[in-house]
Amino acid sequence: MYFNDHPPDHVHVMGPGAEVVFNLNCPDGPVVHRESRNVSRADMRRIRDALTEALQSACLSWEEIHEHH
Repeated sequence: MYFNDHPPDHVHVMGPGAEVVFNLNCPDGPVVHRESRNVSRADMRRIRDALTEALQSACLSWEEIHEHH
C-alpha cells in the first residue's frame, strides 16, 4: 500500500519485473484482480487467496494508513 494512494482500497503486489493490483472491497471482500503485469494466473490465484485470508488485516492497514494522510 502506498501512503499517498487513492481509493478504492487496494494493494499492489510486486516482484522482479512483475506487479499485480487487487481491490480489497473492504470490509468483507471479495478480493478482485484489477490489473497485472508479467504475473501468471496461478500466481494471481495464490496472491488472491492469501489476501482473502488476510482481508481483515489488510483492510485495517488501509484504513490506518489513509486515515492519517
